[in-house]
Amino acid sequence: MLRERAVALRLAGKSLREIKQALGPISNTTLHDALRDTPPPAWTRRPNAKDDIKAQARELRTQGLDYEEIAARLGVSKSSVSLWVRDLPVPERLSYTENRRRSAEGVRLYWAKERELRGVLRAGEVAAAAADIGDLTDREIIVAGAIAYWCEGSKRRPPYNFERVVFINSDPRLILFFLRFLAATGVQQNDLAFCVHIHETADVEAAQRFWQEVTGASPSQFKKPTLKRHNPKTNRKNVGEGYHGCLKVYVLRSNALYRKIEGWAAAAMASNLRTQARVKTRTHFLLPGEDSNLR
Repeated sequence: MLRERAVALRLAGKSLREIKQALGPISNTTLHDALRDTPPPAWTRRPNAKDDIKAQARELRTQGLDYEEIAARLGVSKSSVSLWVRDLPVPERLSYTENRRRSAEGVRLYWAKERELRGVLRAGEVAAAAADIGDLTDREIIVAGAIAYWCEGSKRRPPYNFERVVFINSDPRLILFFLRFLAATGVQQNDLAFCVHIHETADVEAAQRFWQEVTGASPSQFKKPTLKRHNPKTNRKNVGEGYHGCLKVYVLRSNALYRKIEGWAAAAMASNLRTQARVKTRTHFLLPGEDSNLR
């Protein structure tokens, strides 16, 4: 009697909650037993959000991909793939060449997504670090510029004791920073000369125009470009439209400025050593249990 009434209500399109309300107090187990083998109404069948992924998994399986390849391609678990495609026939064993091709394709797809994600994370870290620096004072520009020069500029080397400021680099941003450093030291624009150093196989005229736009200098300030002879055996990667060679910056009548830069760089590099020496001196003679604030 209970089963007949429950089945009749179910076939009438009632939900489980509505059936329980109509039959009175009844447990879920008893109701499920009474409705066994009775299909639910169509309106209770909700679409599965993964039906499209399941269809893709079945299609990939028919193409011969194994469970791990399908899971990696669709971004789902291997157990889900097994549940969706286990009724399909096992594909024939692939050849060694096809296995290598599919493996390489999987690696390519993985790194295509991974590089994009890492690129976003890297850009965020770089932007946060740049925000920490903010605007530089003239003193900070002079300290940083002196260190940059001591890394990339020409230096006095006995027995040729030439003292002149000559800076060379291929990065336009570093060239602009060095020009900003020179301006902070009082160097005027007309006290500068430039020379492009580039391979002879590159577009020399385009490089000359590029560096003129970067520096804002007049063409008369640029010397004749220095060309590097091409070695056919060298596998060079600095080619194409983005290759502009290096720019050499000369500061005319710069003996005094060179000595200042040498002093600034020496002081900046020695400051950390002096700080470490002071810390070691203070801690070396500190007695056990003695408060360092008392010194």
